[in-house]
Amino acid sequence: MSLSRWLATAAAFTGLATLTVSTGSSQAAANSGGTGTRINEIQVVATHNSYHRELSGAEQRAQLEIDPGANPNLYYSHAPLTEQLAEQEVRSVELDVVPDPKGGLYRWPLVRKNAGLPPLEDPAWGEPGTKVFHMVDADYNTTCVQLTQCLKQVRGWSRKNPGHVPLLIMLEFKASEDRFERLGGVESPPWEESAFRALEDEIRSVFDSDDLITPDDVRRPGLTLEQSVLRHGWPTVARSAGKVMFAMDNTNQVRTSYLEGHSNLEGRVLFTDSAPGTPSAAFMKRNDPTGKNEAEIADLVKRGYIVRTRADVAMSTVLGRDTAMREAALGSGAQIVSTDFPAAGMSARYDRDYFVSLPGPYAARCNPVSAARTCRDGQLER
Repeated sequence: MSLSRWLATAAAFTGLATLTVSTGSSQAAANSGGTGTRINEIQVVATHNSYHRELSGAEQRAQLEIDPGANPNLYYSHAPLTEQLAEQEVRSVELDVVPDPKGGLYRWPLVRKNAGLPPLEDPAWGEPGTKVFHMVDADYNTTCVQLTQCLKQVRGWSRKNPGHVPLLIMLEFKASEDRFERLGGVESPPWEESAFRALEDEIRSVFDSDDLITPDDVRRPGLTLEQSVLRHGWPTVARSAGKVMFAMDNTNQVRTSYLEGHSNLEGRVLFTDSAPGTPSAAFMKRNDPTGKNEAEIADLVKRGYIVRTRADVAMSTVLGRDTAMREAALGSGAQIVSTDFPAAGMSARYDRDYFVSLPGPYAARCNPVSAARTCRDGQLER
């Protein structure tokens, strides 16, 4: 981190209560230095809808005609994934995925038709394969059209920086919405086993097995995935350097279908947001860290789960000048703290100075709830 960014970060957190470091579990207390710290005993900043770019003025006007509630919640834009990792010190990204097995299904969105604009020009829209964007027919501008394009950006940065802490890539499985279909929009294919397999094949086409941390890598013989992480812990940061792992954001029928026949996520690439007490429980999201939720997240982290939470909600957090959610998220110990504003200046268009980064000069820090006192921030990345 540059000196100027460190000063900006320090200024942004002026007045934030000092976060005490707890020894957490007996497993954490047994660690020594950065080499023994496990991947659930760190904290990093993530981006929400990491691919997202807002539409042009003409498209925004057409967008509001079919989706009046969009303004201004969709008016934010992210840098390409590589720049987020390199310049903004982001260590987790979120991608919304939509199946497109034949290609071309989303090339001419309803908003563009209504705005009198031609189909999207990027040839990647016409190619078969999972697409990455926010809302079918309504919010589709993206820094990487194909899932494989997005993943290759991550892989490229990772191979140039092999000492990074493991990167969690969140996938939210999306589909077309009835309200837009009734207006003439397209109907997306269902998320079923063939689509899951195609998506996992795309992931494995970009990342080798040695690049991945999967449920099979964590689960112990004779134990459920949950029992494995709670009794024996996650891999260490040192052994996981340069790797990536994937998690599913959904808690709806998509998750149910993905778990069918794979209650322990056997053979699957993704971890799922599963409730404590279920065989697949290892990762979970708790989007709101405020109020009593902060203590709940801290308890889950101490027990050994990996938790993702959010530091803000576009755009109410920024426009309301409210930093309570950010402070609760960082203090909760959630390992993944997600934001739409990972860098200073991104909220300046709204006459605000809001952004989210870890206090200190590193892209990852020892977890304020679960890391051992012997953990050192500067040892987490090489």
